[in-house]
Amino acid sequence: MSYVRKVLLPGEQVVYETGLHWLVYGRAIFVFLIAVALAVAAVYAPSDAAPLLQIMAALLVLLGLFFILAAALRRASTELAVTDQRVVFKRGIIARHTIEMNRSKVESVDVDQSLLGRVFGYGTVLLRGTGGSLEPMAMVGDPLTFRSHITAEPVRPARAPNAD
Repeated sequence: MSYVRKVLLPGEQVVYETGLHWLVYGRAIFVFLIAVALAVAAVYAPSDAAPLLQIMAALLVLLGLFFILAAALRRASTELAVTDQRVVFKRGIIARHTIEMNRSKVESVDVDQSLLGRVFGYGTVLLRGTGGSLEPMAMVGDPLTFRSHITAEPVRPARAPNAD
């Protein structure tokens, strides 16, 4: 069960959930591409340089595997959700960092997106609560939709009319 589902208050409902964008794997992809380029270069290199290029490619593959594991853990252990009452952010597996802010206490929500962020649909969401606390959340997938759900008025269940 996810952290967000565990901490729901009685009657509270999740309105929107998102996570980290797939580009958290970007560093690993880049390292793997360099490893492939070195492996291809080893095929066409002189026989005395080929073993060195192959060793470098193998080391980069190992480094890429480490980066993939780190990104996968980071992505799997990060939860972002908007409920009808709160904004919930959780990061970490063993050492956990959580932010839970009442939607009524959210003063502003800023979204920072680079050019690549706009193209690929990720960005940093800065959540500012009353009292001046600033909570940045980096690499959020579809940050504009996340912001819209935070700033939208919470939907309250309709009450039955009085039988007067």
